[in-house]
Formats: sequence, C-alpha cells, structure tokens
Amino acid sequence: MSTKVLVTGGAGFIGSHLVDRLIQEGNQVIVVDNLSTGKRKNVNKKAQFYKMDIQSKRIERVFRNERPLIVVHLAAQMNVRHSTEDPGFDAQVNILGTINILEHAVKHGVRKVTFASSGGAIYGEQEVFPASESHRTDPLSPYGISKLAGEKYLAYYASSTGLRYVALRFGNVYGPRQDSEGEAGVVAIFSKQMLNGGQPIVNGTGKQTRDFVYVDDVVEAIMVTLDEDIQGIYNVGTGQETTVNECYGIIKELTKSQCKDLYGAAKKGEQFRSVLDVTKIREKFGWDPQVSLQEGLNRTVEFFQSPGIKT
Repeated sequence: MSTKVLVTGGAGFIGSHLVDRLIQEGNQVIVVDNLSTGKRKNVNKKAQFYKMDIQSKRIERVFRNERPLIVVHLAAQMNVRHSTEDPGFDAQVNILGTINILEHAVKHGVRKVTFASSGGAIYGEQEVFPASESHRTDPLSPYGISKLAGEKYLAYYASSTGLRYVALRFGNVYGPRQDSEGEAGVVAIFSKQMLNGGQPIVNGTGKQTRDFVYVDDVVEAIMVTLDEDIQGIYNVGTGQETTVNECYGIIKELTKSQCKDLYGAAKKGEQFRSVLDVTKIREKFGWDPQVSLQEGLNRTVEFFQSPGIKT
C-alpha cells in the first residue's frame, strides 16, 4: 500500500538512501532539506523536493499542501564537535527545529513520526557494554543533549496529542554518500584522505570504540518500524565494538594507502567506548544487520573511488 511520507534531511546521507528505498517500494515521498550538508543530486527524481529549513515558518505550507501521513525526521545539526563550539546553534536546529516539525505534524494530521536519535551520543560514557535502551542517558555533548530532548518532546506530544512515534538510536552510521561531517564521519574522512594520497590524523589514541552500522541496515531498521501502529525507542547498531584504529587499518588496506599512522588530540564531547545492544529491535521485528564492517567499508571505499565522486 502506498503511503505519503515526508523525509526531513532527505538530500543527506541517510535520508537519500531512505528516500530511494521508500520510492522503490511504491510510496509517495516529500523531501525537505536546506542543502546545508545534503546535496540536490542525491534526491530521487520521483520525490517532491522543497528546499527549506526545518526551523522555517514556511514549512507549514509543505504540510498543508502535501498532507503526509508519516514523517521521518532526519534533518539535524549532526556534528558533535560543532555542538561543543556552538551549543546555541545546535539547540536551534535540533530542538527548536524538531518542535517546529512536531507542531505542524500535529496540526496537519500526521499519524506518526520516526525520529533519528543517537545511540552514539545520548548514553554518554557507558556503564554496561553493549548499552540497551534502558541504559541511563547522560550525554557528554550538546548534540547528545539535543537528541535526548527531541525524544522527550516526542513523548510529550504523544501523551498530549496522541501522535505516535518511534525514536531510533543510531550507532555510527557509515556508507556511500556520507559527508565527512557528523557522527561516523571518520569513515568518510579516512577514505577520502587516503584515496587522495593525504595524511589522516586519528583523534586521541584510536583505542576509542564505536558501533559502526552500514547505511542499508539503518534504512531497513527505519522501514521495519515505519508502520503507523509501531511505537517505541529502539537501538540500531551491530552490537560489535570496533576501535577507530581497527577501522583505520581496514580502510588503509582497502585504499592501499602509504600514509603514516599519525595521532592528534582527543576531541571534546566524545565518549571513549560506544556499543549498542540491538536485542529489542531484533526480537520485535527480526531486524539484524546484514552488512559486515569489512564488506561495508569495501562498498564505501568503492563509492568514493568511482568517477564523478568528489573526494
């Protein structure tokens, strides 16, 4: 059955992959993106595109004209470091922008909102490995705080208006079309620099760990939780802890790079170890990541190697 879905951030990395999949499955898709990090060329030709900021009052026009049933809210200020340098901007986009979307969603009859949260950032320094959804939330960065606030606002709107929602706490998403900004940007940064004969710098010791999850697996998680009757908070990761050094080593092999192993200062606001327990989404929906880190990195490097891709 065809559903009308609005994807904020649909010109971005995860968003554009999701839009392709939604259209492939016969849905009508509306994309809202201000193109600050997204790219117009990423937007599927069959989607209805609005160049617009999620903070804009004009967004009401999109809801009024298009009447989406489901909103997938991916648009965000997604750079942890930037959030520590400019917490006000982060809050404007991620908190006020989200409220703007939710206000219009309620006003114009949206049934359900799927929200991109962050398993990487909202738990803070984990006490348990991997972290389940019940792990305490103690974010170390304004980005993590704003993502957690987004979840709390969703819960508020759900209880006060009946709007349904799913919050998906993503691990470190990587893959083709990834920008070198954002949470898992390290994969794009290392790949691009090594392919260009550059010299990447590993922040800190490189022993910090992340839960790297491939973009197609993330899109699948969004799809299996999309139905308007499905609600709740779910981690989306692999349950596998990978050090930045391991990730760096695989990319170095794949790109046949001759670069040296250089280390710089650790970055503010980033936790040392991060890995997500995905038992809940697995048991409820049978979702499991299908793409191994080796295979995912191989596909990512191949994408950045292909002609016409600016690295």
